[in-house]
Amino acid sequence: MATIKLNFTQKALDALSPQPQRYYVHDTKIRGLCLSVFPSGTKTFMLYRKVNDKPVRITLGRFDDLTIEQARKQAEAFNNDIAQGNNPREAINRKRKELTFDDFFQVYLEKHALPHKKAAWFDQEQYARHIKIPLGVKKLSDITRITVQDFHTNLGATSGKTSANRVIDIVASVLSKAIEWGYLSGTNPAKIKKFKLQSRDRFLTSEELPRFFQAVQQEENDTLRDYILLSLLTGARKANVLAMRWDQIDLTRGEWRIPETKNGESQRVVLSSEAAQILTAREQHYGQSPWVFPSTGASGHLQDPKKGWQRLLQRAELQDVRIHDLRRTLGSWQAATGANGFVIGKSLGHKSMRATEIYARIDLDPVRHSVQTATKAMFEAGGLS
Repeated sequence: MATIKLNFTQKALDALSPQPQRYYVHDTKIRGLCLSVFPSGTKTFMLYRKVNDKPVRITLGRFDDLTIEQARKQAEAFNNDIAQGNNPREAINRKRKELTFDDFFQVYLEKHALPHKKAAWFDQEQYARHIKIPLGVKKLSDITRITVQDFHTNLGATSGKTSANRVIDIVASVLSKAIEWGYLSGTNPAKIKKFKLQSRDRFLTSEELPRFFQAVQQEENDTLRDYILLSLLTGARKANVLAMRWDQIDLTRGEWRIPETKNGESQRVVLSSEAAQILTAREQHYGQSPWVFPSTGASGHLQDPKKGWQRLLQRAELQDVRIHDLRRTLGSWQAATGANGFVIGKSLGHKSMRATEIYARIDLDPVRHSVQTATKAMFEAGGLS
């Protein structure tokens, strides 16, 4: 069939009828742009050019899905590449071989998160919950700053600003490794401005503690009950309490040695008599496991018990309380019973430039006294004395 040339208009292309064999109609305005008409009646925009004397055919999209203007813009972009000496087909083939975000996340887990991050399980959980569906199918180079900004904004609206900021930190970490390892070039598109958050000052007050302790006592799951109480009585970070091991605990000395905290340093946590009593009882039932809070999951220990925590809050009629607020509660009650900031910082494992030198000169006796005094005050306020 002879070459057909038309000024592409909607009316002209609608009028094209299928033939027993596929044929092409070429646009008179944009070089290389043509419409392929199949015997089935399907019509598809294509670019047909010769690059280095070799034919290059690139499918742009179906006539039903693209407007003529969109097809012309795509064709012009490819023509510009060709004018600069590039073969757009080669770029398309590279794109097809490029990893998706989901593909690379598995590489990131294997090479970085699982070997080096204690909270790799958190990255996996957040990825499955928030990241996989909106970003997983995208090629790495298709994830732009606008893509990430829109994702962050939408997540903030649906899951909260704090959660959105934490998820973006994971995305940024993944893309940073993609750049470092040569899977992606350029700057990290996840380095965006995050939501500004107000510092939390939530802790359990004397009016709330009776309901809290009553709800804890009513909890039938002893692992959840003991985990929550030890989170309060030690003031330790959530991840450290979840991963507490028997070989880290010296009940004779009343100490728990955390090998590595969020700060990257070890920490000695004093155990009040109430905390030691809980651990003694658990050791009788769970001492055969290396974990204080054993679980059948992959990690071997309890993971984030969100449902159990929400169940307890509902029973206690408490709102806007997070597990991390138990840590703040101990510190607040230490302050209320006369402890100074350095002693509180030492007991909670805080790290600051100003306090570092003083921490080195503080032994655990005043810390132990402060923790025990605060525990006694909390129990009295909760009606447990």
